[in-house]
Amino acid sequence: MSMGTSPDGDLAGFVRGASPGPKLRERLADAVPEEFFTYPGGLTARDHQALTYARLRRAGLAAPPASELLDDPPALCALLERAAIADPALFHVMLLHYTLALGPVIRFGAAEDGPSAAREALESMDSFGTLLMTEVGRSNSHLSPRTVARHDPATGGFVLHTPDVQAAKFPTSTAHPDLPKTACVYATLVHGGEERGVFVFTVPVRGPDGSVPPGVRVVPAPETTGLQVDYAAVLLEDLHVPYEAWLRDGARIDADGSFHDPAGSPAARLTRSMGIAPAVWRAVISASAAITRASAGMLLAHSAGRSTLGRLAPRRPLTDYRNQQEAVLGALASAYALTAVAAHVKARRTSADVPAGGPETAWAPWSAVDRDLALLKAASTVTAQETVSTCRVHSGAPGFAAVERLNAYRGLTHAYMNAGGDNELILYDTARAMADLDRYTPPEAVPGPPDGGDLDSPRVPLFLAREAERRMRDALAARVRAAADAGADPFTAWNDNLVLAARTATACADRVTLEICDAAAESGPAALRPVLRLHALNWMARRADGLLDEGVVPPGWLQEVDAARRRACDGLAPRAGELAAAFELPPVITAPTAFLTGG
Repeated sequence: MSMGTSPDGDLAGFVRGASPGPKLRERLADAVPEEFFTYPGGLTARDHQALTYARLRRAGLAAPPASELLDDPPALCALLERAAIADPALFHVMLLHYTLALGPVIRFGAAEDGPSAAREALESMDSFGTLLMTEVGRSNSHLSPRTVARHDPATGGFVLHTPDVQAAKFPTSTAHPDLPKTACVYATLVHGGEERGVFVFTVPVRGPDGSVPPGVRVVPAPETTGLQVDYAAVLLEDLHVPYEAWLRDGARIDADGSFHDPAGSPAARLTRSMGIAPAVWRAVISASAAITRASAGMLLAHSAGRSTLGRLAPRRPLTDYRNQQEAVLGALASAYALTAVAAHVKARRTSADVPAGGPETAWAPWSAVDRDLALLKAASTVTAQETVSTCRVHSGAPGFAAVERLNAYRGLTHAYMNAGGDNELILYDTARAMADLDRYTPPEAVPGPPDGGDLDSPRVPLFLAREAERRMRDALAARVRAAADAGADPFTAWNDNLVLAARTATACADRVTLEICDAAAESGPAALRPVLRLHALNWMARRADGLLDEGVVPPGWLQEVDAARRRACDGLAPRAGELAAAFELPPVITAPTAFLTGG
């Protein structure tokens, strides 16, 4: 299995996809140069964090203006993808700064008031953006934050208050004592004795010198190596903020104290306030694809040309062993599949106007914002996590100890299985919509399988995915309905079926992903088809238990899948280097032991 040196031009074009043109790509590469891919030795945790933020400032000043990036998903995703493969911590703080701080400020700020001080500080990189949304003491806290905002008629502004430590905002990236931070705070607006919905407020939680203003309490969290950010809990103690700090999105409080909100209801306001999520999901999906490509490239670099001393066949190339060969090619296949998904979501716009009659959600507000995009975020982070972990294990000791990169990638994927919308809650809300046929149409039952079930047919995987999804949905709906008919309340009816609910939503995500890959194989270069074909076969192997349990495939079928996977790998193995070269990874990524030669 050769590394290869010349990328397949058509494949490289597919990987770049709708990314910016050469001039903008060069500008983004300058914003995140190769020196950002490593850290000098001997840094304390706070030194490490300070350097990350210094790099964020440098990137922000070198990249196009934030308003342009937020209006151009492929460009913003390209910047964030490069940050992710360079340094997951840089990706995380960059994502917070652009999508979860500047995003709400630009989207929800009142245009008639002109650029706010918060926007000017964030756009100039004089302050770093952060998010105060989740509260530590209750699950699903974003549905009803206990942090409260009340209008102060005396000043015309608002008073923000955290009632107790259980309502502290955590995690936040606010611990570093010397860095300026501006937060977007999600709080429940209480006015006239009524809860009016969840709104966003801007708060400078650390000044230009890092000092904490009166009314803000920052409690640093213990240091962690999973995703090296300055985590802290934040409490707001009768903090006074001006009226302009309210990112009101068209709402207002008149001089007579009357409240008006065009959203129409607190539930609709929550959905509106969470409407910043699509930019996050696109970025997370794109970053998942990027670090999967990087991990696959690293595993191939480790494996190619490496000989083994096993007694079965001394000096045999490592990639002659099926387990290693399938790990390498499977990682490449996952990378191409996620790249197809990323291209799909970057080209897909979500309207800023979320319908007031959007789908109901039981566990989280994300599905009401964009169910399919939330689901693809959940699926992509899982695929990336599984692939990165496989690459780490199959890279042996060098993959663990020579550089931190694969461990850092794994930390990023683990973090975003909860961050940006918890994956399990997204699955449960998707399953509820599926069971209730809430803006969801099950796959149509069709005779099959096509082509006699021949596993070399590209039509078979989609047939199996659609059939499994339909059967699981029908079973879930029947079980929940039977429980309700027997007198169970909604909690009990669903709580007893959460395993099937998660499996059903996962089946939907699998089908959507396979449809995206199928479309990419049809419209993309011919060289893409066999690698996406391997991805589909690997999907069959991973989901064999559900397919067998639902009776979609017969006993003994998995042996046929394994044989088809071997045939696919035999065809792809000579081209592994071309497949990886098309990722156009910086050389520093594929040199895990370069420190031995001073590289």
